[in-house]
Amino acid sequence: MNQLNKEEVRVFYPDQQTVSQAAIQGMQAYDALCAEAEADYEGFWAKLARELLSWHKPFKTVLDESDAPFYQWFPDGELNVSYNCLDRHLEKRGNKTAILFEADDGSSTAVSYRDLYQSVCKFANGLKSLGLKTGDRVVIYMPMGVEVIVAMQACARLGLIHSVVFGGFSSKSLVERIEDAQPRIIITSDGQFRGGKQMPIKSAVDEALQEEQSRCVEKVIVFKRTGEAISWDDSRDIRWDDLVANQPDSCEPAWVSAEHPLFLLYTSGSTGKPKGVQHASAGYLLHALNTMRWTFDIKDSDVFWCTADVGWITGHSYVAYGPLAAGATQVVFEGIPTYPDASRFWKVIEKHKVSIFYTAPTAIRTLIKLGGDLPAQHDLSSLRLLGSVGEPINPEAWKWFYHEVGGGRCPIMDTFWQTETGGHVITPLPGVTPLVPGSCTLPFPGLDVAVVDESGNEVERGIGGFLVIRKPWPSMIRNIWNDPERYKQSYFPEDLGGKLYLAGDGAIRDPETGYFTIMGRIDDVLNVSGHRMGTMEIESALVANPLVAEAAVVGKPHDIKGESIVAYVVLKGERPTGDAAKNLVESLRAWVGKEIGPIAKPDEIRFGDNLPKTRSGKIMRRLLRALARGDDITADISTLENPAILQQLKS
Repeated sequence: MNQLNKEEVRVFYPDQQTVSQAAIQGMQAYDALCAEAEADYEGFWAKLARELLSWHKPFKTVLDESDAPFYQWFPDGELNVSYNCLDRHLEKRGNKTAILFEADDGSSTAVSYRDLYQSVCKFANGLKSLGLKTGDRVVIYMPMGVEVIVAMQACARLGLIHSVVFGGFSSKSLVERIEDAQPRIIITSDGQFRGGKQMPIKSAVDEALQEEQSRCVEKVIVFKRTGEAISWDDSRDIRWDDLVANQPDSCEPAWVSAEHPLFLLYTSGSTGKPKGVQHASAGYLLHALNTMRWTFDIKDSDVFWCTADVGWITGHSYVAYGPLAAGATQVVFEGIPTYPDASRFWKVIEKHKVSIFYTAPTAIRTLIKLGGDLPAQHDLSSLRLLGSVGEPINPEAWKWFYHEVGGGRCPIMDTFWQTETGGHVITPLPGVTPLVPGSCTLPFPGLDVAVVDESGNEVERGIGGFLVIRKPWPSMIRNIWNDPERYKQSYFPEDLGGKLYLAGDGAIRDPETGYFTIMGRIDDVLNVSGHRMGTMEIESALVANPLVAEAAVVGKPHDIKGESIVAYVVLKGERPTGDAAKNLVESLRAWVGKEIGPIAKPDEIRFGDNLPKTRSGKIMRRLLRALARGDDITADISTLENPAILQQLKS
């Protein structure tokens, strides 16, 4: 594993004019916060919880560890998440824009905090009229828009436990989640617009309800988005507009325990049924709000834009909850970055004067390939801070993002976190951290993060190992719904002593700076002839080649070396064939050998026009591993944006 380039530490120090008003100023202030947490861990979090959240009943107990690892934070306190996101802003920010909705066709709508509050209350009253009570589950299967946020906030207002299912998932995925969560209600829409196309949604709900066996779903609420003709069951289906008609525009919030489940969000593993990650109300909201303050340095004048869909945790924390709890103005985007052309993101930033832009490395690499010169054709001067989320960002993409989008003046918050952590775990802070392309830098204040070996012992800096969090923190996963044993085995394995949270990622710390670099999922840390290396490192070396736009690396079993390296490469130009392909393979192998070392040379390189990605832009590496091994693809691939690419990448 290469160490961090110290020259880049100096080159990419945050622009002082940009961050001079940041909430945390300088490394001394960061160190002081970390020391405060170390000296009085519970007091550190209690102080933040009292300062940042509005409590109906103040808590006295901060952390209950009596049933570890089922930790509880602020358990005797009571609050309401929707109240914290909406009601408390009405006096000072009632007329402030909460949401700038950018539709697929380019039209936009501004929604104030008061408008949003009234819409949430009307919908919540509609849900109450159906007899729903605190603790009932509700599945939300909708496209991006104001209404999906209204639905989530209305559930939170009533103490209902929502489970949002990404609108690109198949009916089979819906069935799995319905059967596990046992919702009484599904909230959906007739269809959605995506990339200029009208696509169905409710039909997947109808199909799922025919397949699921428990018959727990009583009603389906349908929002009219496209107006397309859909099948209708008068005994079950309810029009959104009919539900909210004549409902009062105020609704008393349900005051619930701090530990009351706010939502379930299902994560798909490579094997087994999806895991229902359960998050608690107060601890989750605290971290979502505090990371808005410290990571994004949110100001009242900012226009914040996180491009994630609410079907994923990033869309929960940094669209549906964090920005609203902070009283921010945010862009909510329905479309895709390449429609009507590859300049869409830059047009939206220019149009809405976005100041904080948070997106995924996959989107960044795609936009580099389709139009690396396009940002310069738009006025992006409103930007003051950039963010990256979803996977490690390779250094070449980082540099392009920094220079071409941020104009060399906007610090990049390269954030590492997970569905299970609720918010940022390792990230730069804009007023604090010298930036290193490819490194997420240092832990968020208050989180005790380490790299350990197979026995749970901390390893020396410069040596790779397992990333763990050594102390419980407020926004951590509370359980896997209906499966506490799986929760313990997955996140607190006995091999590591049963008390360390196992992130599932490999990591390494720089010996001098202490900065963390994520090597990839533990499954993606290869062992080649006894040498451990992260797939991310090889991918970064490939993408550093001027011919390569994107790369994904996986391992496959090898009789002699243990594992061999297979690279899938998307070029900036045309996909080569014949001798040209063979020559380019050898050239790229030599390039990786020079960048990292001979041991890292891919044994195979396969070229494709794209990589298999979900509609949210996530590369499906488990499918690439199956292709590398020559296995038949039996997994559900209906969520892929481009399923035909699998055939192209077979050899």
